[in-house]
Amino acid sequence: MEGEWPPGGELLLYLTVSLLHQGRADPFTINCSGFDQHGVDPAAFQAVFDRKAFRPVINYSIPTHVNISFTLSAILEVDAHLQLLTSFLWIVLIWDNPFISWNPEECVDVNKLTVSAENLWLPDIFIMESMDVDRAPPGLSAYISSDGRIQYDRPVRVTSICNLDIFYFPFDQQNCTFTFTSFLYTVDSMLLGMDKEVWEITDTSRNVIQTQGEWELLGITKSTLKMFVGSNVYDQITFYVAIRRRPRLYIINLLVPSGFLMAIDALSFFLPAESESRAPFKITLLLGYNVFLLLMNDLLPASGTPLISVYFALCLSLMVVSLLETIFITYLLHLATTQPPPMPRWLHSLLLHCTSPMKCCPTAPQKGNKGLGLAPANLPGLKEPVELVEKAPGLQEAELNGCPESTRCQQEDEAQKQHLVSLWVQFSHMMDTLLFRLYLLFMATFITSVIVLWST
Repeated sequence: MEGEWPPGGELLLYLTVSLLHQGRADPFTINCSGFDQHGVDPAAFQAVFDRKAFRPVINYSIPTHVNISFTLSAILEVDAHLQLLTSFLWIVLIWDNPFISWNPEECVDVNKLTVSAENLWLPDIFIMESMDVDRAPPGLSAYISSDGRIQYDRPVRVTSICNLDIFYFPFDQQNCTFTFTSFLYTVDSMLLGMDKEVWEITDTSRNVIQTQGEWELLGITKSTLKMFVGSNVYDQITFYVAIRRRPRLYIINLLVPSGFLMAIDALSFFLPAESESRAPFKITLLLGYNVFLLLMNDLLPASGTPLISVYFALCLSLMVVSLLETIFITYLLHLATTQPPPMPRWLHSLLLHCTSPMKCCPTAPQKGNKGLGLAPANLPGLKEPVELVEKAPGLQEAELNGCPESTRCQQEDEAQKQHLVSLWVQFSHMMDTLLFRLYLLFMATFITSVIVLWST
């Protein structure tokens, strides 16, 4: 009969329509009969729960848009040896499920519900830098709104790789990254976006992370990139987290005691060079500094060579050089007071040049000269210094034997010997002053260089 379908025509039409609409599904509206004042009947969402194994889209050619945001609530640990950052994040994922919708006016004015996350499809978003298993607590829930928008909040402890540069420790700043991407879905199936602006994430994290720990948050920036793996393209969002170490603990426990010990070592140069207490005092300081470094070793980074380690090594070297200088001056004074050798003419001329009152580097008279009973250079009865500086002891004995007045010759010889002693003692004090000034110059240059490097 005209106008009637041939046998099997209805089945053919159904198959044709199915092929034309391949990849499409029908939207689902929640029946409000399951809503009442006492709660929601789980059977009202059973059809949605049954679809949790599949990506919730009406047309599979349309990608799912997942918006990401997070809050950095704590910086738990920064391991410079393993190059790891351990932090605590509140990650928020938001996406739309077109199979969920209801009219709030018909459903006792319910606009939002909480549903166990294990009953819903969840995007497989992960952090690429993470080096540990997911430590999110089990049994989490998700918010479902009446228009089908799902918000999934997930607190997680993240141990991630971070390229740490500890050269400027303890005044260092670190830049770590959190890269969010999908493990399975390419850009054809999932696109990532931002739920909040970056400045909102930064301000929220600063307000939350109020603990006075070792690290403080400086700022967060982001970039959107594509990751190519063979012929597949994955969407990803990278957040750059800048953190800075609070140096107060290390200044009080490391830099201040070291500075005090270095200052005491410099002031020890004002002890009389002839006294026997300067060298033991410097040895005690050197041993004390070594003990201080051993006790404070746990506060230093376990790997790398930070600038503060170079600072401590140079401070220790300065103390050793200071002790060697004291040993050298003590040896000169001992040599001058026991067996003073003849002083070369050039050295005597240099000594007269540096100790004249009109020169730029005069040396103050030392108190040790009085203790030695040394006579000035122009005592009556003494010969000119130039005649004495290179006179050997054998010649002095010859003059003594040939002198008709032995007592007078003995006195002159003793005066000449004391004058030679005074020249060597004066030379020792001049060397002590010169080396002390070089010590101060090197220490000031070194400390200034370290401060400039730390401030950059």
